[in-house]
Amino acid sequence: MNRKYMLTAILSVLLVAAGCDRLEQWFGKNKNGQGFVKEIPAGTDGNSNQVAMLLPDFTRLVDQQGPAVVNIQATRNNRNIDNEAGPDALPDNDPFYEYFKRLLPNVPQTPQANDDEYNFGSGFIISKDGYILTNTHVVNGMNNIKVLLNDKREFQAKLIGADAQSDVALLKINADELPVVELGNPEELKVGEWVAAIGAPFGFDNSVTAGIVSAKGRSLPEENYTPFIQTDVAINPGNSGGPLFNLKGQVVGINSQIYSRSGGFMGISFAIPIDVAMNVAEQLKTSGKVQRGRLGVVIQEVNYNLAKSFGLDKANGALITQVIAGGPAAKAGLLSGDIVQSVNGDELKNSSDLPVKVGLLPPGKQIVLGIWRKGQKEEIKVTLDNVSPVANPASSASSTIMPTDGTSFAEHRLGLVLKATAQGLIIEDISGLAAQVDLRRGDIIIAVGQKLVHDEKDFDNAVAASGKNVPLLIRRANNTLFIAMMLP
Repeated sequence: MNRKYMLTAILSVLLVAAGCDRLEQWFGKNKNGQGFVKEIPAGTDGNSNQVAMLLPDFTRLVDQQGPAVVNIQATRNNRNIDNEAGPDALPDNDPFYEYFKRLLPNVPQTPQANDDEYNFGSGFIISKDGYILTNTHVVNGMNNIKVLLNDKREFQAKLIGADAQSDVALLKINADELPVVELGNPEELKVGEWVAAIGAPFGFDNSVTAGIVSAKGRSLPEENYTPFIQTDVAINPGNSGGPLFNLKGQVVGINSQIYSRSGGFMGISFAIPIDVAMNVAEQLKTSGKVQRGRLGVVIQEVNYNLAKSFGLDKANGALITQVIAGGPAAKAGLLSGDIVQSVNGDELKNSSDLPVKVGLLPPGKQIVLGIWRKGQKEEIKVTLDNVSPVANPASSASSTIMPTDGTSFAEHRLGLVLKATAQGLIIEDISGLAAQVDLRRGDIIIAVGQKLVHDEKDFDNAVAASGKNVPLLIRRANNTLFIAMMLP
């Protein structure tokens, strides 16, 4: 034991004597704006298995950027939040009564009734003259918006505009020389990187939480135009609209949503990339509305089997399953079965990248799509039009099956029994290989690859031309999708 302590003491002296400058670099000097912490890089000192382990210190970030984070309280019909909430809503014998009484007015409590008439959240100042970003769901439908600054000043805010699709809202308060956040580049953010959030969870203003980036480019249901940043930063009701910072003290996202089965934080939260938010904010500021480019296609993800069936070396891009009649894609000559691999030279890793990249561009913009068609790369120019609320494009197609006078026929190698209809070949029975993939009775086979099939001869020829990897385009109810069959 004595020897152990002696070695520890000697090591400590050596570190202090020889490593003071390095320690200062880690914790203090922030030279050349390189961030608040210099992490120990992985794989140094000849050890390729070494992992960076130094934990960051967010104190300077909070000191420098915290004053630009605000607390937002929004009500309907000019209701007074402070008069409706607080310790008076608790029984006198409640153990938290005195606690909340001392904290007020800084910690508003949720009203006991009519919660739909009261919202609270966070935001951050992006200009010295009082423009503030937050979430649409914080202020949507509210006509009395109050902003509380870090220095305890309060302002009534004007809603400049709100975009439900991106969940970004722009507010304005009448003030000058306000502290503002510094904006970063979400493209430079890496999975595993430390990030921090400042906000007002449950009304507890100026609360700081930290974690890491869990994933980038997440696509959520009904959120086609936002490549969310997924983190494990603790986000709770009241954090919505607050900033997500990187270690340089730059805002890289707006905290927007959580995944939860309990209503509280469960380790998965999502932030809107700041470049997407600022694009929306600029449009709201100049015109009060947001316009997004539209391509006019329905797409699906390219998995490994589909990639092989279309002759690709790797699974990437967006597979077009339907081209909307009269849309930009149809006018440019795009087809079902085309795989969009790039937009203006930028590679698409996932299908969700396509609507994001197109949606960031204005209507009327001409773009160049790199596509994969029939085993070859091509480039097609498309002029975008404007996204407008329309019904599901597939819903206009009738799902009524009109049988012909033909008889059913069996494709034993595939395990299918098919019958010709006016819409395609309906699957009457499945077995063998067909039962091992996601084919179902009642599905209608429209095409094999990019070749339409109407009868047994069409189908046999198209399957033979496909070789051992057969991509089937099917219609299921009002949806179209490709399913790959891999023949032995």
